[in-house]
Amino acid sequence: MNSGEYLFPRKMTRRDFIHASGGVMLGAAFASSATAAADAQSPVKLGTGKSTYTLDDGFGKLPEGMKYGFGCAIVVDSQDRIYVTSRSTSPCVAVFDKDGKLLETWSKEFADNIGYTTDKVAATAHGLYWSKEPTGEFFYFTENAPGNRVYKTDLKGKVLYELGAVAKESATAQKFSFTNPTDVAVGPNGDIYVVDGYGSQLVHRFDKHFKLIKTMGGPGKEHGKFNTCHGIWVSTLKSDPEIYIADRANARLEVFSMELEYKRTVPDMRNPCCLYQHDGHLYIPDLAARVTVIDAHDKVVAQLGDGLEARNKKEDIVAKHPDKFAFPHALTLDSKGDLYVVEWVPNGRARKLKKNA
Repeated sequence: MNSGEYLFPRKMTRRDFIHASGGVMLGAAFASSATAAADAQSPVKLGTGKSTYTLDDGFGKLPEGMKYGFGCAIVVDSQDRIYVTSRSTSPCVAVFDKDGKLLETWSKEFADNIGYTTDKVAATAHGLYWSKEPTGEFFYFTENAPGNRVYKTDLKGKVLYELGAVAKESATAQKFSFTNPTDVAVGPNGDIYVVDGYGSQLVHRFDKHFKLIKTMGGPGKEHGKFNTCHGIWVSTLKSDPEIYIADRANARLEVFSMELEYKRTVPDMRNPCCLYQHDGHLYIPDLAARVTVIDAHDKVVAQLGDGLEARNKKEDIVAKHPDKFAFPHALTLDSKGDLYVVEWVPNGRARKLKKNA
Protein backbone atom coordinates (compact mmCIF):
# COMPACT_ATOMS: atom_id res chain seq x y z
CA MET A 1 0.00 0.00 0.00
CA ASN A 2 1.25 3.47 -0.87
CA SER A 3 2.09 5.15 2.44
CA GLY A 4 1.65 8.56 0.83
CA GLU A 5 -2.10 7.97 0.55
CA TYR A 6 -2.29 8.18 4.33
CA LEU A 7 0.22 10.93 4.95
CA PHE A 8 -1.21 13.19 2.25
CA PRO A 9 -4.56 11.81 1.06
CA ARG A 10 -5.22 14.44 -1.62
CA LYS A 11 -3.84 13.76 -5.09
CA MET A 12 -0.35 15.23 -5.50
CA THR A 13 2.29 15.38 -8.16
CA ARG A 14 5.61 13.70 -7.48
CA ARG A 15 7.24 17.11 -7.01
CA ASP A 16 4.50 18.21 -4.59
CA PHE A 17 4.82 15.00 -2.64
CA ILE A 18 8.57 15.18 -2.22
CA HIS A 19 8.35 18.83 -1.16
CA ALA A 20 5.51 18.30 1.31
CA SER A 21 6.85 15.17 2.92
CA GLY A 22 10.47 16.25 3.13
CA GLY A 23 11.39 12.98 1.51
CA VAL A 24 8.99 10.48 3.06
CA MET A 25 10.00 8.03 0.36
CA LEU A 26 13.32 7.86 2.10
CA GLY A 27 11.49 5.99 4.83
CA ALA A 28 13.21 2.79 3.84
CA ALA A 29 16.50 4.40 4.79
CA PHE A 30 15.07 5.20 8.20
CA ALA A 31 14.47 1.51 8.78
CA SER A 32 18.09 1.00 9.86
CA SER A 33 18.39 -0.99 13.05
CA ALA A 34 17.57 0.70 16.34
CA THR A 35 20.69 -0.92 17.76
CA ALA A 36 22.90 1.02 15.36
CA ALA A 37 21.08 4.20 16.32
CA ALA A 38 21.62 3.61 20.01
CA ASP A 39 25.31 2.87 19.49
CA ALA A 40 25.80 6.13 17.61
CA GLN A 41 25.41 8.20 20.74
CA SER A 42 25.09 7.14 24.38
CA PRO A 43 23.29 8.32 26.37
CA VAL A 44 20.92 10.01 23.89
CA LYS A 45 19.12 13.04 25.29
CA LEU A 46 16.29 15.16 23.89
CA GLY A 47 14.91 18.48 25.05
CA THR A 48 16.10 21.11 27.49
CA GLY A 49 15.43 22.19 31.05
CA LYS A 50 12.41 20.55 32.67
CA SER A 51 11.54 18.90 29.37
CA THR A 52 14.63 16.72 29.07
CA TYR A 53 14.45 13.03 28.25
CA THR A 54 16.94 10.20 27.89
CA LEU A 55 16.39 7.49 25.30
CA ASP A 56 15.76 4.02 26.70
CA ASP A 57 17.26 1.98 23.87
CA GLY A 58 16.04 -1.29 25.39
CA PHE A 59 12.36 -0.56 24.87
CA GLY A 60 10.21 -1.97 22.09
CA LYS A 61 12.25 -4.97 21.04
CA LEU A 62 10.33 -7.76 19.29
CA PRO A 63 11.17 -11.48 19.04
CA GLU A 64 12.91 -12.81 15.98
CA GLY A 65 10.48 -13.18 13.11
CA MET A 66 8.34 -10.24 14.19
CA LYS A 67 8.65 -6.64 13.09
CA TYR A 68 6.82 -3.34 13.18
CA GLY A 69 5.39 -1.69 10.11
CA PHE A 70 4.62 2.01 9.71
CA GLY A 71 3.96 3.27 13.25
CA CYS A 72 0.26 3.98 13.79
CA ALA A 73 -0.54 4.46 17.47
CA ILE A 74 0.74 3.96 20.99
CA VAL A 75 -1.24 4.13 24.24
CA VAL A 76 -0.76 3.35 27.92
CA ASP A 77 -3.33 1.92 30.32
CA SER A 78 -3.84 2.50 34.05
CA GLN A 79 -1.16 -0.08 34.91
CA ASP A 80 1.39 1.57 32.63
CA ARG A 81 1.19 -1.21 30.07
CA ILE A 82 2.11 0.11 26.65
CA TYR A 83 0.24 -0.95 23.49
CA VAL A 84 1.89 -0.37 20.11
CA THR A 85 0.04 -0.68 16.80
CA SER A 86 1.65 -0.55 13.38
CA ARG A 87 1.01 -1.63 9.81
CA SER A 88 2.35 -5.10 10.45
CA THR A 89 0.84 -8.56 10.19
CA SER A 90 3.03 -9.85 13.03
CA PRO A 91 2.37 -8.32 15.44
CA CYS A 92 -0.74 -6.25 14.80
CA VAL A 93 -0.46 -5.08 18.43
CA ALA A 94 2.48 -5.44 20.83
CA VAL A 95 1.97 -5.08 24.59
CA PHE A 96 4.78 -4.17 27.00
CA ASP A 97 4.83 -3.80 30.78
CA LYS A 98 6.04 -0.69 32.60
CA ASP A 99 9.61 -2.02 32.60
CA GLY A 100 9.58 -2.61 28.84
CA LYS A 101 9.13 -6.39 28.97
CA LEU A 102 7.09 -7.76 26.07
CA LEU A 103 3.96 -9.27 27.61
CA GLU A 104 2.06 -10.43 24.55
CA THR A 105 1.48 -9.86 20.86
CA TRP A 106 -1.82 -9.85 18.99
CA SER A 107 -1.98 -11.04 15.41
CA LYS A 108 -4.22 -13.78 13.92
CA GLU A 109 -6.51 -14.12 16.92
CA PHE A 110 -7.02 -10.36 17.02
CA ALA A 111 -7.65 -10.26 13.25
CA ASP A 112 -10.17 -13.10 13.54
CA ASN A 113 -11.91 -11.25 16.34
CA ILE A 114 -12.51 -8.18 14.19
CA GLY A 115 -13.42 -10.21 11.11
CA TYR A 116 -10.25 -9.60 9.12
CA THR A 117 -7.11 -11.31 7.94
CA THR A 118 -3.86 -10.01 9.39
CA ASP A 119 -3.09 -8.52 5.98
CA LYS A 120 -6.27 -6.45 6.10
CA VAL A 121 -5.55 -5.34 9.67
CA ALA A 122 -2.12 -4.16 8.54
CA ALA A 123 -3.58 -2.41 5.51
CA THR A 124 -6.19 -0.43 7.47
CA ALA A 125 -4.65 0.11 10.93
CA HIS A 126 -4.53 3.69 12.14
CA GLY A 127 -5.75 5.12 15.46
CA LEU A 128 -5.95 3.72 18.98
CA TYR A 129 -7.46 5.56 21.96
CA TRP A 130 -7.47 4.36 25.57
CA SER A 131 -10.50 5.38 27.65
CA LYS A 132 -11.10 5.07 31.40
CA GLU A 133 -14.86 4.86 31.89
CA PRO A 134 -17.13 4.14 34.88
CA THR A 135 -17.43 0.50 33.83
CA GLY A 136 -13.76 -0.08 33.11
CA GLU A 137 -10.98 0.57 30.62
CA PHE A 138 -11.52 0.33 26.89
CA PHE A 139 -9.88 0.86 23.52
CA TYR A 140 -11.32 2.61 20.49
CA PHE A 141 -9.61 1.47 17.29
CA THR A 142 -9.90 3.64 14.18
CA GLU A 143 -9.67 1.91 10.86
CA ASN A 144 -8.82 3.53 7.51
CA ALA A 145 -10.43 2.78 4.14
CA PRO A 146 -11.51 0.38 2.89
CA GLY A 147 -12.43 -0.71 6.41
CA ASN A 148 -13.92 2.59 7.58
CA ARG A 149 -14.84 1.51 11.08
CA VAL A 150 -14.45 2.56 14.68
CA TYR A 151 -14.66 -0.31 17.11
CA LYS A 152 -14.64 -0.37 20.90
CA THR A 153 -12.88 -3.27 22.63
CA ASP A 154 -11.83 -4.38 26.07
CA LEU A 155 -8.13 -4.42 26.97
CA LYS A 156 -7.76 -7.86 25.41
CA GLY A 157 -9.05 -6.69 22.05
CA LYS A 158 -12.52 -8.26 22.32
CA VAL A 159 -14.91 -6.21 20.18
CA LEU A 160 -17.80 -4.73 22.19
CA TYR A 161 -19.24 -2.36 19.61
CA GLU A 162 -18.47 -1.43 16.02
CA LEU A 163 -19.53 1.63 14.06
CA GLY A 164 -19.14 2.28 10.34
CA ALA A 165 -18.95 -0.15 7.43
CA VAL A 166 -20.24 -3.12 9.42
CA ALA A 167 -21.32 -6.31 7.67
CA LYS A 168 -24.66 -6.44 9.48
CA GLU A 169 -26.36 -4.21 12.04
CA SER A 170 -27.11 -5.60 15.49
CA ALA A 171 -27.25 -4.52 19.11
CA THR A 172 -23.46 -4.11 18.96
CA ALA A 173 -22.98 -3.00 15.36
CA GLN A 174 -24.21 0.13 13.60
CA LYS A 175 -23.79 1.25 10.03
CA PHE A 176 -22.39 4.76 9.64
CA SER A 177 -20.98 6.58 6.65
CA PHE A 178 -17.33 7.22 7.46
CA THR A 179 -15.13 7.83 4.43
CA ASN A 180 -11.73 7.41 6.12
CA PRO A 181 -11.68 7.96 9.91
CA THR A 182 -8.44 8.64 11.74
CA ASP A 183 -8.99 9.24 15.47
CA VAL A 184 -11.39 9.09 18.43
CA ALA A 185 -11.69 10.94 21.73
CA VAL A 186 -14.11 10.40 24.62
CA GLY A 187 -15.44 13.22 26.81
CA PRO A 188 -15.96 13.18 30.59
CA ASN A 189 -19.69 12.52 30.06
CA GLY A 190 -19.02 9.61 27.71
CA ASP A 191 -19.65 11.45 24.45
CA ILE A 192 -17.56 10.02 21.62
CA TYR A 193 -15.93 12.23 18.98
CA VAL A 194 -14.64 10.87 15.67
CA VAL A 195 -12.64 12.74 13.02
CA ASP A 196 -12.91 11.60 9.40
CA GLY A 197 -9.47 12.98 8.73
CA TYR A 198 -8.45 11.18 5.55
CA GLY A 199 -11.85 11.53 3.98
CA SER A 200 -14.80 13.91 4.38
CA GLN A 201 -13.06 16.23 6.92
CA LEU A 202 -16.16 15.91 9.08
CA VAL A 203 -16.20 15.68 12.88
CA HIS A 204 -18.94 13.54 14.43
CA ARG A 205 -20.18 13.66 18.00
CA PHE A 206 -22.00 10.62 19.41
CA ASP A 207 -23.38 9.97 22.87
CA LYS A 208 -22.03 7.09 24.95
CA HIS A 209 -24.51 4.74 23.25
CA PHE A 210 -23.20 5.73 19.79
CA LYS A 211 -26.26 7.81 18.92
CA LEU A 212 -25.28 10.67 16.61
CA ILE A 213 -25.64 14.11 18.22
CA LYS A 214 -23.92 16.44 15.78
CA THR A 215 -21.77 16.58 12.66
CA MET A 216 -19.69 19.59 11.62
CA GLY A 217 -16.68 20.50 9.52
CA GLY A 218 -15.84 19.74 5.92
CA PRO A 219 -12.85 20.69 3.75
CA GLY A 220 -11.47 24.23 3.87
CA LYS A 221 -9.19 26.71 5.62
CA GLU A 222 -11.75 28.82 7.47
CA HIS A 223 -12.37 28.09 11.15
CA GLY A 224 -14.50 25.02 11.56
CA LYS A 225 -13.21 23.55 8.31
CA PHE A 226 -10.26 21.23 7.95
CA ASN A 227 -7.53 19.92 5.71
CA THR A 228 -6.74 16.54 7.26
CA CYS A 229 -8.38 16.68 10.69
CA HIS A 230 -6.08 13.89 11.72
CA GLY A 231 -6.37 13.84 15.52
CA ILE A 232 -8.80 14.83 18.28
CA TRP A 233 -8.49 15.19 22.04
CA VAL A 234 -10.72 16.27 24.94
CA SER A 235 -8.54 18.59 27.05
CA THR A 236 -9.35 18.95 30.74
CA LEU A 237 -6.56 21.44 31.43
CA LYS A 238 -9.13 24.17 32.12
CA SER A 239 -12.25 24.16 34.28
CA ASP A 240 -14.40 23.58 31.21
CA PRO A 241 -13.27 20.73 28.94
CA GLU A 242 -12.41 21.64 25.35
CA ILE A 243 -12.01 19.77 22.09
CA TYR A 244 -8.64 20.11 20.33
CA ILE A 245 -8.42 19.01 16.70
CA ALA A 246 -5.09 18.51 14.94
CA ASP A 247 -5.79 20.13 11.55
CA ARG A 248 -2.64 18.74 10.02
CA ALA A 249 -2.37 20.14 6.50
CA ASN A 250 -3.64 23.53 7.71
CA ALA A 251 -0.71 23.55 10.19
CA ARG A 252 -2.81 24.40 13.25
CA LEU A 253 -4.82 23.18 16.19
CA GLU A 254 -8.49 24.18 16.20
CA VAL A 255 -10.18 24.44 19.62
CA PHE A 256 -13.90 23.92 20.18
CA SER A 257 -16.41 23.64 22.99
CA MET A 258 -17.78 20.24 23.88
CA GLU A 259 -20.74 21.14 21.62
CA LEU A 260 -18.27 21.59 18.73
CA GLU A 261 -18.60 25.36 18.61
CA TYR A 262 -15.41 27.11 17.45
CA LYS A 263 -13.42 28.93 20.17
CA ARG A 264 -9.89 29.67 18.94
CA THR A 265 -6.91 28.51 16.90
CA VAL A 266 -3.41 27.53 17.98
CA PRO A 267 -1.27 28.50 14.96
CA ASP A 268 2.33 27.86 13.96
CA MET A 269 2.21 24.09 14.01
CA ARG A 270 3.82 22.19 11.14
CA ASN A 271 1.86 18.97 10.55
CA PRO A 272 0.24 18.12 13.92
CA CYS A 273 -0.99 14.54 14.06
CA CYS A 274 -2.80 14.15 17.38
CA LEU A 275 -2.58 15.08 21.07
CA TYR A 276 -2.05 13.58 24.51
CA GLN A 277 -2.55 15.21 27.92
CA HIS A 278 -0.22 14.76 30.88
CA ASP A 279 0.66 16.78 33.96
CA GLY A 280 -0.87 20.09 32.89
CA HIS A 281 0.34 19.97 29.29
CA LEU A 282 -0.67 18.77 25.85
CA TYR A 283 1.90 16.82 23.84
CA ILE A 284 1.65 16.96 20.05
CA PRO A 285 3.48 14.59 17.70
CA ASP A 286 4.15 16.61 14.55
CA LEU A 287 4.73 14.67 11.35
CA ALA A 288 7.22 17.37 10.37
CA ALA A 289 9.91 15.92 12.61
CA ARG A 290 9.29 17.17 16.15
CA VAL A 291 7.18 16.87 19.30
CA THR A 292 5.64 20.08 20.65
CA VAL A 293 4.46 20.62 24.23
CA ILE A 294 1.96 23.36 25.10
CA ASP A 295 0.48 24.47 28.40
CA ALA A 296 -3.14 25.16 29.40
CA HIS A 297 -2.92 28.59 27.75
CA ASP A 298 -1.71 27.15 24.42
CA LYS A 299 1.80 28.49 25.00
CA VAL A 300 4.64 26.39 23.61
CA VAL A 301 6.85 25.28 26.48
CA ALA A 302 9.04 22.78 24.64
CA GLN A 303 9.81 21.40 21.20
CA LEU A 304 11.64 18.12 21.22
CA GLY A 305 13.90 16.34 18.75
CA ASP A 306 13.48 18.64 15.75
CA GLY A 307 14.83 16.61 12.85
CA LEU A 308 13.38 18.63 9.96
CA GLU A 309 16.66 20.11 8.81
CA ALA A 310 18.37 16.72 8.81
CA ARG A 311 15.38 15.15 7.07
CA ASN A 312 15.35 17.83 4.39
CA LYS A 313 19.03 17.09 3.79
CA LYS A 314 17.96 13.48 3.22
CA GLU A 315 20.08 12.25 6.10
CA ASP A 316 19.42 8.89 7.74
CA ILE A 317 17.95 10.17 10.99
CA VAL A 318 17.72 6.74 12.63
CA ALA A 319 21.40 5.98 12.14
CA LYS A 320 22.90 9.45 12.41
CA HIS A 321 20.55 11.42 14.66
CA PRO A 322 19.00 9.28 17.39
CA ASP A 323 18.24 12.49 19.30
CA LYS A 324 15.89 13.65 16.51
CA PHE A 325 12.53 12.61 15.12
CA ALA A 326 11.76 11.79 11.50
CA PHE A 327 7.95 11.42 11.22
CA PRO A 328 6.28 11.30 14.68
CA HIS A 329 2.77 9.93 14.20
CA ALA A 330 1.54 9.22 17.74
CA LEU A 331 2.69 9.38 21.35
CA THR A 332 1.67 8.72 24.93
CA LEU A 333 3.07 9.22 28.44
CA ASP A 334 2.99 6.91 31.43
CA SER A 335 2.33 7.79 35.08
CA LYS A 336 6.01 8.72 35.62
CA GLY A 337 6.05 11.14 32.72
CA ASP A 338 8.08 8.89 30.42
CA LEU A 339 7.33 9.59 26.78
CA TYR A 340 6.61 6.95 24.12
CA VAL A 341 6.59 7.77 20.40
CA VAL A 342 5.95 5.85 17.20
CA GLU A 343 6.81 7.22 13.76
CA TRP A 344 5.49 6.81 10.24
CA VAL A 345 8.60 4.99 9.02
CA PRO A 346 8.78 1.38 7.79
CA ASN A 347 10.02 -0.02 11.11
CA GLY A 348 7.69 2.07 13.29
CA ARG A 349 10.61 3.30 15.41
CA ALA A 350 8.77 2.67 18.70
CA ARG A 351 10.82 4.45 21.35
CA LYS A 352 10.71 5.25 25.05
CA LEU A 353 12.16 8.52 26.34
CA LYS A 354 12.65 8.55 30.09
CA LYS A 355 11.85 11.81 31.84
CA ASN A 356 14.88 13.24 33.58
CA ALA A 357 14.47 14.17 37.24
